[in-house]
Amino acid sequence: MTQPPACARIFEKTSVIKCTVAEITRFHEAPRALAALTPPPIIMRVKRDDRRAITEGEIDFTLWFGPLPIRWVARHEAGPSPNSFADAQVKGPLAYWRHEHIFREVAGGVELTDRVTLAHRRGLIGLLTRLAFDGIPLRLLFAYRHWRTRQAL
Repeated sequence: MTQPPACARIFEKTSVIKCTVAEITRFHEAPRALAALTPPPIIMRVKRDDRRAITEGEIDFTLWFGPLPIRWVARHEAGPSPNSFADAQVKGPLAYWRHEHIFREVAGGVELTDRVTLAHRRGLIGLLTRLAFDGIPLRLLFAYRHWRTRQAL
């Protein structure tokens, strides 16, 4: 795992989902989970999926924002706790992106925490990633992802 740059910031979204850790883990292990968690109007197309487990392997995909394609390669690895995993950007639009999926049993189900550590590039690319992958769009993305997870389980 590479270290985040000093300018990185952390975003977190936490919800309680009525399920077990085993169920939420199975949901995230499913090959179609990423597509199911991608909000419209964004279209996600997988080019290569070499993941051998939820904590091992890479996935190469393109996010289509209308006519604009954004290629992303993410490495899946162990997360910060036994019931977690992370995906780290190997290639993509940001200077740094690490997304931790943390599952913790609580009264009423599983506390799902999505923790994203991110940093933007300089220049025009950095401006565009701030508009697409930070602030309100980031909050909306994870509100959608938690809603979809709740619906699926």
